[in-house]
Amino acid sequence: MRPGTIFHLGIKELRGLMRDPILLGFIIYAFTIAVYTEARAVPETLNNAPIAIVDEDNSPLSRRIADSFLSPYFKQPSLITAEEMDARMDAGTDTFALNIPPNFQSDLIAGRAPVIQLNVDATRMTQAFSGSGYVQSIVTAEISDFIRANTAAQTPNVDLALRSRFNPELNQMWFASVMNVINNVTMLSIILTGTALIREREHGTIEHLLVMPVTPLEIMLAKVWSMGLVVFCATLFSLVIVVQGLLQVPIEGSLTLFMAGAALHLLATTAMGIALATIAGSMPQFGLLLMLVLLPLQILSGATTPRESMPEVIQMIMLAAPNTHFILMAQAILYRGAGFSVVWPQFLWLAGISMIFVTFSLRGFRRSLR
Repeated sequence: MRPGTIFHLGIKELRGLMRDPILLGFIIYAFTIAVYTEARAVPETLNNAPIAIVDEDNSPLSRRIADSFLSPYFKQPSLITAEEMDARMDAGTDTFALNIPPNFQSDLIAGRAPVIQLNVDATRMTQAFSGSGYVQSIVTAEISDFIRANTAAQTPNVDLALRSRFNPELNQMWFASVMNVINNVTMLSIILTGTALIREREHGTIEHLLVMPVTPLEIMLAKVWSMGLVVFCATLFSLVIVVQGLLQVPIEGSLTLFMAGAALHLLATTAMGIALATIAGSMPQFGLLLMLVLLPLQILSGATTPRESMPEVIQMIMLAAPNTHFILMAQAILYRGAGFSVVWPQFLWLAGISMIFVTFSLRGFRRSLR
């Protein structure tokens, strides 16, 4: 194995990538526009939800409740009559319609149990699910503050103080932007190395390489380091410029430590791309294999839902996937500011999995050349 040969073959791969505008544009899009748009359009976050209020009490408390719905969660509340409420809901004008009954404040002070009606347009599933909880919390908080200020009730001796660590604003954009970058590392590294090998085979240049004084190991490692370098640089650019710069998402831990872990992860995933390309006979077959491999990797690795909520069998099986350990490491470093003393087990897992994948891919690559 000659380092000089591996280096020059890798430069050839980079030049080939630069001559492929579609693939190059896909890389740029995945680490810039896709990260930005997904972070800004997170469906779990309530944003500018339209709400209407039927205030039949017209009391200080009812006006206080109406004034508590603020942006960016809600639009300016529309004060409507009871007769307008159904028509506006049918037309899709309002997602929420809050009906405050007559004598609501006086009944509340008298100790009776008045009822507020909340109408929700459940066809807007995401806003309906999260927004109804927002509305209930806001109304309950305003009523509690009003009662505390206008009655002689004693303050309870025990008070629950809520402290949100690592994301004190409970901003879903912080999670979405970083996780999108992490997922793209796995996806793009597999795609780039696989397409680089299949492109050689379809263009007939793999045979040209075989008659030259190069070995299969040198050919494979050249594709691994060159395509891995592209994803490595794109990841660093996306975290610094897009996530920290444009989106203003704070990164708690060391970027150097994270990128070191990303390099180990890229060694495993680029080798996985080589292995899939040796199995696939053409680019369409490679695309079908990607759907069978990438979807389980992304969904079952903890990127979408916590691993603790999955069956134990799935958790054990996914320990063989490199991105399971990469996601654990990335979340610990980027979200919680963990150091190497915390994430060293993930580094060991990634190093071991990388060696296994490289060995397996090299054997498959050599068989495909026979």
